[in-house]
Amino acid sequence: MGRSFANLHIKSNNLEKTIEALKDLSEKDANVIGRSPENESIEPQVIMYVSSSNEKWISVLHDYFVWGTVKKIGKALSRHTEEPVMTVGYMNEEIFELSVFESGDIQAERIFCEPWTRSEYELKEARLQDDYLQEALDIHPVDFGNLISMTSPEQAVDKLSELLGMSIWGDAEWIPYEEELRNRFRKYEFDVTS
Repeated sequence: MGRSFANLHIKSNNLEKTIEALKDLSEKDANVIGRSPENESIEPQVIMYVSSSNEKWISVLHDYFVWGTVKKIGKALSRHTEEPVMTVGYMNEEIFELSVFESGDIQAERIFCEPWTRSEYELKEARLQDDYLQEALDIHPVDFGNLISMTSPEQAVDKLSELLGMSIWGDAEWIPYEEELRNRFRKYEFDVTS
Protein backbone atom coordinates (compact mmCIF):
# COMPACT_ATOMS: atom_id res chain seq x y z
CA MET A 1 0.00 0.00 0.00
CA GLY A 2 1.11 3.52 -0.74
CA ARG A 3 0.98 6.70 1.23
CA SER A 4 -2.41 8.13 2.29
CA PHE A 5 -3.47 11.33 4.02
CA ALA A 6 -6.41 13.68 4.48
CA ASN A 7 -6.77 17.26 5.67
CA LEU A 8 -8.92 20.32 5.24
CA HIS A 9 -8.38 23.99 4.63
CA ILE A 10 -10.57 27.04 5.28
CA LYS A 11 -10.24 29.95 2.87
CA SER A 12 -9.71 32.59 5.51
CA ASN A 13 -7.08 34.80 7.08
CA ASN A 14 -9.00 35.06 10.36
CA LEU A 15 -7.53 32.43 12.69
CA GLU A 16 -9.74 33.37 15.65
CA LYS A 17 -12.92 32.99 13.59
CA THR A 18 -11.70 29.63 12.28
CA ILE A 19 -10.94 28.40 15.81
CA GLU A 20 -14.49 29.40 16.82
CA ALA A 21 -15.91 27.43 13.87
CA LEU A 22 -13.86 24.36 14.86
CA LYS A 23 -15.07 24.74 18.45
CA ASP A 24 -18.68 24.89 17.22
CA LEU A 25 -18.11 21.81 15.07
CA SER A 26 -16.68 19.91 18.07
CA GLU A 27 -19.57 20.91 20.32
CA LYS A 28 -22.51 20.70 17.91
CA ASP A 29 -21.43 18.11 15.31
CA ALA A 30 -19.11 15.89 17.36
CA ASN A 31 -20.62 12.76 15.81
CA VAL A 32 -19.23 13.72 12.40
CA ILE A 33 -15.67 13.64 13.80
CA GLY A 34 -16.19 10.28 15.46
CA ARG A 35 -17.21 11.67 18.84
CA SER A 36 -20.45 11.66 20.73
CA PRO A 37 -21.15 13.37 24.06
CA GLU A 38 -23.22 10.34 25.13
CA ASN A 39 -20.29 7.95 24.67
CA GLU A 40 -18.41 8.07 27.97
CA SER A 41 -15.62 5.77 26.79
CA ILE A 42 -14.07 8.47 24.62
CA GLU A 43 -11.95 11.43 25.58
CA PRO A 44 -13.98 14.56 26.41
CA GLN A 45 -11.81 16.66 24.08
CA VAL A 46 -11.22 16.73 20.34
CA ILE A 47 -7.64 17.50 19.37
CA MET A 48 -7.02 19.37 16.13
CA TYR A 49 -3.87 20.86 14.68
CA VAL A 50 -4.29 24.25 13.03
CA SER A 51 -1.93 26.36 10.92
CA SER A 52 -2.28 29.70 9.16
CA SER A 53 -0.66 28.23 6.07
CA ASN A 54 -0.57 31.56 4.27
CA GLU A 55 -2.56 34.81 4.07
CA LYS A 56 -5.46 33.04 2.29
CA TRP A 57 -5.75 29.57 3.85
CA ILE A 58 -5.91 28.02 7.30
CA SER A 59 -5.08 24.31 7.40
CA VAL A 60 -6.49 21.74 9.84
CA LEU A 61 -5.30 18.23 10.70
CA HIS A 62 -7.19 15.74 12.87
CA ASP A 63 -6.79 12.00 13.46
CA TYR A 64 -10.32 11.24 12.17
CA PHE A 65 -9.56 12.80 8.77
CA VAL A 66 -9.19 9.99 6.23
CA TRP A 67 -10.30 9.49 2.67
CA GLY A 68 -14.04 8.91 3.05
CA THR A 69 -14.58 10.91 6.26
CA VAL A 70 -12.84 14.23 5.54
CA LYS A 71 -15.57 15.24 3.07
CA LYS A 72 -18.31 14.70 5.68
CA ILE A 73 -16.35 16.81 8.14
CA GLY A 74 -15.70 19.54 5.56
CA LYS A 75 -19.39 19.64 4.72
CA ALA A 76 -20.33 19.96 8.40
CA LEU A 77 -17.62 22.56 9.08
CA SER A 78 -18.83 24.68 6.16
CA ARG A 79 -22.10 25.16 8.08
CA HIS A 80 -20.11 26.71 10.94
CA THR A 81 -18.02 29.11 8.87
CA GLU A 82 -18.86 31.65 6.20
CA GLU A 83 -15.82 30.78 4.10
CA PRO A 84 -15.25 27.94 1.62
CA VAL A 85 -13.85 24.72 3.10
CA MET A 86 -11.56 22.63 0.91
CA THR A 87 -11.07 18.96 1.75
CA VAL A 88 -8.22 16.81 0.48
CA GLY A 89 -8.20 13.03 0.47
CA TYR A 90 -5.23 11.07 -0.90
CA MET A 91 -5.47 7.29 -0.92
CA ASN A 92 -2.66 4.80 -1.52
CA GLU A 93 -0.98 7.08 -4.07
CA GLU A 94 -3.81 6.14 -6.46
CA ILE A 95 -6.49 8.78 -5.78
CA PHE A 96 -6.41 12.49 -4.95
CA GLU A 97 -9.88 13.87 -4.23
CA LEU A 98 -10.31 17.64 -3.91
CA SER A 99 -13.69 19.01 -2.77
CA VAL A 100 -14.95 22.48 -1.83
CA PHE A 101 -17.97 23.11 0.42
CA GLU A 102 -19.95 26.22 1.37
CA SER A 103 -22.94 26.53 3.69
CA GLY A 104 -23.17 22.75 4.13
CA ASP A 105 -23.24 21.93 0.41
CA ILE A 106 -20.60 20.62 -1.97
CA GLN A 107 -19.84 23.28 -4.53
CA ALA A 108 -17.14 21.58 -6.61
CA GLU A 109 -15.09 18.44 -6.72
CA ARG A 110 -12.24 17.06 -8.80
CA ILE A 111 -10.75 13.56 -8.61
CA PHE A 112 -7.21 13.07 -9.90
CA CYS A 113 -6.35 9.50 -10.84
CA GLU A 114 -5.47 7.27 -13.75
CA PRO A 115 -8.40 6.13 -15.94
CA TRP A 116 -8.07 2.51 -14.78
CA THR A 117 -8.31 3.63 -11.12
CA ARG A 118 -11.43 5.69 -11.86
CA SER A 119 -12.98 2.64 -13.51
CA GLU A 120 -11.89 0.14 -10.85
CA TYR A 121 -13.18 2.24 -7.93
CA GLU A 122 -16.18 3.54 -9.93
CA LEU A 123 -15.17 7.10 -9.08
CA LYS A 124 -17.28 10.04 -10.16
CA GLU A 125 -17.18 13.64 -9.00
CA ALA A 126 -20.12 14.61 -6.78
CA ARG A 127 -20.22 18.03 -8.42
CA LEU A 128 -17.94 18.78 -11.33
CA GLN A 129 -17.94 22.59 -11.32
CA ASP A 130 -14.58 23.76 -12.61
CA ASP A 131 -15.49 27.47 -12.87
CA TYR A 132 -16.39 27.58 -9.18
CA LEU A 133 -13.31 25.53 -8.23
CA GLN A 134 -10.99 27.85 -10.12
CA GLU A 135 -12.55 30.91 -8.49
CA ALA A 136 -12.58 29.43 -4.97
CA LEU A 137 -8.94 28.37 -5.26
CA ASP A 138 -8.03 31.69 -6.91
CA ILE A 139 -5.87 30.06 -9.59
CA HIS A 140 -5.03 31.64 -12.95
CA PRO A 141 -7.02 29.98 -15.80
CA VAL A 142 -3.92 28.62 -17.61
CA ASP A 143 -2.48 27.15 -14.40
CA PHE A 144 -5.89 25.75 -13.49
CA GLY A 145 -6.19 24.11 -16.91
CA ASN A 146 -2.81 22.47 -16.40
CA LEU A 147 -3.85 21.27 -12.93
CA ILE A 148 -7.17 19.68 -13.91
CA SER A 149 -5.61 17.88 -16.87
CA MET A 150 -3.34 15.88 -14.55
CA THR A 151 -4.05 12.22 -13.88
CA SER A 152 -1.15 11.55 -11.49
CA PRO A 153 -2.38 12.11 -7.93
CA GLU A 154 1.11 12.90 -6.64
CA GLN A 155 1.79 15.45 -9.37
CA ALA A 156 -1.62 17.05 -8.81
CA VAL A 157 -0.94 17.44 -5.07
CA ASP A 158 2.46 18.97 -5.80
CA LYS A 159 1.00 21.34 -8.41
CA LEU A 160 -1.90 22.41 -6.17
CA SER A 161 0.55 23.00 -3.31
CA GLU A 162 2.64 25.18 -5.60
CA LEU A 163 -0.36 27.14 -6.94
CA LEU A 164 -1.83 27.77 -3.47
CA GLY A 165 1.53 28.63 -1.92
CA MET A 166 1.19 26.03 0.85
CA SER A 167 1.87 22.34 1.27
CA ILE A 168 -1.15 20.09 0.92
CA TRP A 169 0.92 17.11 2.07
CA GLY A 170 0.02 16.54 5.71
CA ASP A 171 -1.80 14.31 8.14
CA ALA A 172 -2.25 14.34 11.92
CA GLU A 173 -0.50 10.95 12.14
CA TRP A 174 2.65 12.45 10.62
CA ILE A 175 3.10 15.18 13.25
CA PRO A 176 5.22 13.11 15.68
CA TYR A 177 7.58 12.17 12.84
CA GLU A 178 7.87 15.38 10.79
CA GLU A 179 9.50 18.41 12.33
CA GLU A 180 8.17 20.74 9.61
CA LEU A 181 4.58 19.82 10.54
CA ARG A 182 5.28 20.14 14.29
CA ASN A 183 6.68 23.62 13.70
CA ARG A 184 3.85 24.69 11.41
CA PHE A 185 0.79 23.39 13.28
CA ARG A 186 -0.46 24.36 16.73
CA LYS A 187 -2.45 21.90 18.85
CA TYR A 188 -5.97 22.91 19.95
CA GLU A 189 -8.28 20.99 22.27
CA PHE A 190 -12.04 21.43 22.02
CA ASP A 191 -14.65 20.05 24.40
CA VAL A 192 -17.07 17.57 22.85
CA THR A 193 -19.91 18.82 25.04
CA SER A 194 -20.91 22.46 25.36
